[in-house]
Amino acid sequence: MTKYDILSVGELLIDFISEDYIENFSKASSFRQFQGGSPANMCLNMHLLGNNTKLVCSIGSDAMGKFLYQKVSNYGINCDDVAIIPNTPSTLILVTRSRTTPDFEAYRTADCQISMEQLADAKNSRIFHTTCFALSKKPAQTNIMKAAQIAAENGVQLSIDANYAQKIWNDRQEAQTIVKTYCSYGAIVKVSDVDWSRLYPNIPFEKTKVAAHFLSLGAREVCVTLGEEGSYVNDGTAEYTIGIVPINVVDTTGAGDAFWSGYLTAWLDEKSLKERALAGRKMAAIKLQHLGPLEQPIDKALLY
Repeated sequence: MTKYDILSVGELLIDFISEDYIENFSKASSFRQFQGGSPANMCLNMHLLGNNTKLVCSIGSDAMGKFLYQKVSNYGINCDDVAIIPNTPSTLILVTRSRTTPDFEAYRTADCQISMEQLADAKNSRIFHTTCFALSKKPAQTNIMKAAQIAAENGVQLSIDANYAQKIWNDRQEAQTIVKTYCSYGAIVKVSDVDWSRLYPNIPFEKTKVAAHFLSLGAREVCVTLGEEGSYVNDGTAEYTIGIVPINVVDTTGAGDAFWSGYLTAWLDEKSLKERALAGRKMAAIKLQHLGPLEQPIDKALLY
């Protein structure tokens, strides 16, 4: 019997998002502090949609770490395996407020200190989710990969956001190898057009070929997010392109995490491939109209 709908593994950190829309950090005059980190945002969004969630991450023993722990625990997310690393500052990221793809600079410390002890529930969830950011540094990389294999061997569905960026993971070849192994466990893959161009710069982007690539590695299904052009999903038997609905965009930070929370919630509810993509679109639209992380419960019936 599974304990959790999703075990979300990776970074919980501080996002300092510029107050103004800017092209680069030299033009920033002020920043606003938010709880951030893709797996943490995913876990929060899944929780707000009514799923039983658990977050696995490591934070610093500083004031920022206390702020982060208080924020996620107050939401009601299971934080039993949120580790506080002694004498270590919390990871923080500077982010440009953007209507397209935000720029960022990462200052990494505690986030990569994830142990196997924290991952004991890997086989006790319906979905085991992580990201390229989380997999980019040891010891987290080694331990997450071990836990992912254990989860897959016990029938847990793996999920990965292939959010690769060279400034986070300089060894691109290693990143490709790790992603290949993770896909071989039958993962569901989310990748953006930007992520693909960063991870495979020598292979031209074409959505059907992107999906075919990950399916050939062993992925169960692939969702390619296309920014203003929507998304494309393919599970090897069916494929759909889902356009966007025009909205007033307030903040793009975390939109991909919101999309994936809607998508995976629909997966848990055994919706069809197309319905999963549509649920992702609806959740992303909610986030795009909100500055910073979502904080209020969301009726998941709105997704369908």
